[in-house]
Amino acid sequence: MHDSTITLEHLYTLARGHLPHSDLAQLEKAGAFAVERHNGKSYNYGGPFINHALNVAASLVSMKMDLGTIVAGLLHGVLNEGVATLEELQKLFGDDVANIVNGVTRITNVRYSSRLANQVENIRKYMLAMGADIRVLLVKLADRLQDMQSLGNAAVEERRYKARETMDLYAPLAGRVGIEWLKRELEDLSFSHLFPVEYENLSRQMDSTLGERQAYVDEVIGILYTKLRANKVVPVRIVGRPKHLYSIYKKLVVQKITVDQVYDKVAFRIIVRTVRECYQALGTVHADWPPVPGRIKDYISVPKANNYQSLHTTVAGPHGHFIEIQIRTEEMDRVAQEGVAAHWAYKEGQKVSQNDARLFRDIKQMVQTLQEVEDPTEFMESLKSELFEPDVFVLTPRGEVRELPQGSTPIDFAYAIHSDVGDTCVGAKVNGQIVQLKHTLQNGDIVEILTQKNQHPKRAWLQIVKTGRARTRIRQYLRKEENERSLKLGREICERELKKNGFSLQSLVKGGHFRLLLKELRCTSLDDMLIKVGSGALTMPTLLRTLQPEGYAVLEEQRRIEELQQRAQRQVESKPGTALHGSIDLDGMTGMPVKVSRCCRPIPGDAIIGFISTGSGISIHKADCRNLLATNSARWVDVQWPAALQQNYQSGLFIRAENKKSLLAAISSSISADDADIVELNARTTAENMAELELILEVRDLKHLQLILQHLQQIPEVVELKRR
Repeated sequence: MHDSTITLEHLYTLARGHLPHSDLAQLEKAGAFAVERHNGKSYNYGGPFINHALNVAASLVSMKMDLGTIVAGLLHGVLNEGVATLEELQKLFGDDVANIVNGVTRITNVRYSSRLANQVENIRKYMLAMGADIRVLLVKLADRLQDMQSLGNAAVEERRYKARETMDLYAPLAGRVGIEWLKRELEDLSFSHLFPVEYENLSRQMDSTLGERQAYVDEVIGILYTKLRANKVVPVRIVGRPKHLYSIYKKLVVQKITVDQVYDKVAFRIIVRTVRECYQALGTVHADWPPVPGRIKDYISVPKANNYQSLHTTVAGPHGHFIEIQIRTEEMDRVAQEGVAAHWAYKEGQKVSQNDARLFRDIKQMVQTLQEVEDPTEFMESLKSELFEPDVFVLTPRGEVRELPQGSTPIDFAYAIHSDVGDTCVGAKVNGQIVQLKHTLQNGDIVEILTQKNQHPKRAWLQIVKTGRARTRIRQYLRKEENERSLKLGREICERELKKNGFSLQSLVKGGHFRLLLKELRCTSLDDMLIKVGSGALTMPTLLRTLQPEGYAVLEEQRRIEELQQRAQRQVESKPGTALHGSIDLDGMTGMPVKVSRCCRPIPGDAIIGFISTGSGISIHKADCRNLLATNSARWVDVQWPAALQQNYQSGLFIRAENKKSLLAAISSSISADDADIVELNARTTAENMAELELILEVRDLKHLQLILQHLQQIPEVVELKRR
């Protein structure tokens, strides 16, 4: 367990040092209130809860937070289990503090459920609270840090659960708001609980080389001071620190190497006075130590979204060891350490900087994007994508920077600008050159998006985009488009089927029990019901059973099969192009996915029945197809071929014949003479020296196929001929 030595007096002393000109009466009042209300209450991971609350408040002081946030951290557990009420907090400490405490409490009371849907709903609540006031996140991060430091007393399952949640959610969020030290600390603590054996082994190996590593650090720092001063750059300070264990472990796993092969175990930081000196220092370092290609990054000219600024380079240093060097000013270093708290936007009378405004806007946009995602799996995918570490920095023609993950395309960039730009994207210029939408963007690219008003997102885009924002928006559009098609089809099906059973949509809606009907069918509205019917999620027998519950199921199922077969037969007997009452004309189903099934390969002239597949439109089968008869007849729908046929259809044939050299040529010649194409041919010889051929032909309709069969039957060697 993490041992706490923080007392109320110690906390007040820390706060006075951080806020020397502030009245700490509210903090002292909060301390007395917390001690009184938490009296006798235990912390989940050992010791009195008040000790945990004091540690959280002390962490917020060290993060340079404002007084209200520190007070909220001290009070963050008082709304649990009826210890205090929200009204009490509002009266005693004001709405600002009360709202932060309430937001943190809502997060604390939800769990990372093993059921994905519940888990997503919990995280959704979290993101909402965070978007409303980012201080909710900062208090929760301080709370989670104390939890992770005290986790040793918990059961193994609880430790792994907390560690996984921290690694997946809290550590990336700490990085998102720029508090890198906290991100590293949370990652290392999570690593120790998720992979304890690997953590211990790596810790032991790093400790064994501590003396050697420290000597190397001292040597490099001495060389850097000498080189920089010789070039008239006087550093404020140079520090060397070992990289945190989790970053080393990731390198071992990704590169499949041993610890001995990791040369850049230490990172050096050069702090100078001005931006000019940053670039002078970089030139000095590169003059003697060759840089590693692709490892030079300029975050001063192009800051990260969390306002981080620094120059990064990796060089081959003394003794051929690769070392990472970061160069920045004191102000940049403060922002790198404190993150969002470095220019705290909530301090009284302080103007919000342009960079801070961008950070808060980006976080709110992230929350909004995630709120629009309904599918749980899609939500988790989008969340991980939104919390990515950006690898690519690209610019608009006006010089505005957008951060994207590795492998991003112009479509990702378009959606990063605005959802409407993404929706209407038809092309892009990168560095003045026209490129394809699947083009991979590189650091420093200047991207111009070309749009057209009548353009819409394409399903194929989902295969090439990398950002959750783009993927979410594309899926939303496709879902809307699919719902519109399903709504149209569902209305046609319902109107026809209800009429046969003495109902109508109009009478259904006007009936007094329509709301109850929707509730029983688990539909939110009439349109929702029609969409579910059109997509196959709700079958007509289910709807009719709900309207006529008694003695319906067996008789209706049998009646349905017989009626569809009779209707299909009437299709055959009717004249081509004659509309059958109540049927759906395939020619009029613009936009609705329709496919001819491969199992029976129907062609115009065959009696056909449609089968509604959930999310896949309608598949067309022959009326006597065995696969169709094995399906749920509630999803069958009457369909008819279009009057004007403008395409060829595939049909399967089986031929059994005497095996002679001229056989294949005779069959091919006959089919070709009848103006048909062979798409696929498989042949084999039996033990009786008979040839068996399976063919897929492209034909116009049933009459065309019958002509082909007639002529094939006239070949002397053919013994058996049938359609497959």
